[in-house]
Amino acid sequence: MKTFPPRLHVLFAARSDQALVIRRGPSNHVASIAWDRRRDRFTLGQWMKGRIYERRCDLSPDGAHFLYFAMNGHWQSESRGSWTAISRAPYLRAIGFFTKGDCWHGGGMFVPTRKTETSRYWLNDGYGHHVVRQTSEVTRDATYRPSLSFGGECPGVYYHRLMRDGWTYLAHDKREAWKSVDVFEKTLVHGFRLRKIAHCETGAPPGKGCYWDEHVLIDPSGEERVERDWEWAELDGSRLVYATDGKLFAQPIDRKGLGAARVLHDFTPMKFEAVAAPYG
Repeated sequence: MKTFPPRLHVLFAARSDQALVIRRGPSNHVASIAWDRRRDRFTLGQWMKGRIYERRCDLSPDGAHFLYFAMNGHWQSESRGSWTAISRAPYLRAIGFFTKGDCWHGGGMFVPTRKTETSRYWLNDGYGHHVVRQTSEVTRDATYRPSLSFGGECPGVYYHRLMRDGWTYLAHDKREAWKSVDVFEKTLVHGFRLRKIAHCETGAPPGKGCYWDEHVLIDPSGEERVERDWEWAELDGSRLVYATDGKLFAQPIDRKGLGAARVLHDFTPMKFEAVAAPYG
């Protein structure tokens, strides 16, 4: 049976050098890892046996809190099988806990705030959550409403998060009954642009889920370089960072063009280990 490298998705803190890597693999194991982008240091948070829906997650602007939607299928448990949680990044132990009981909607994102304000979040409520535990460390914004509707699953959070983070929504292309793409683009530095092609489909290519991304890097002359295997990519200061083949890469951009890519971290060797959060 063919094996695939772990899938990686990264969340950036808007006002700090912190980021959080969500590593999935095998399919029913997921880990959260802190990434100090200034020093390029990586620190394991926690593992979970289950699924975190990375496209319905977010990191607070200061990097202190992680909002995520998860499922373990234990439908008769306290969690009701699926839940939205708020934790202290990079850990998963919930300080805010909202059970769901299904996989429609769920998760959410942080809304823009001033630096002096407590982080505020929007809960992707849909058919509703059951509030088990609230937290005063962040505040729910009950008035926020996304400007567009992208349905009740992952795009309903993910696409709004992209636009909040500076991506321009360009187009929607419905190719078949259960296959479509949405196209986003971001201006990088020194005339480069990055295009993100977000796929939504059944019968996805091997090793990919029903939601997956590919990228196109466009140089100042307009020449396009298709990167089908970049599952995540973003601008980090003056460098392009991207994930592929279970590894995180960085490639500097200056007036002369793209520099040499280097591996920041290889997440492939990681295996499940029980880690307790340093808070109750």
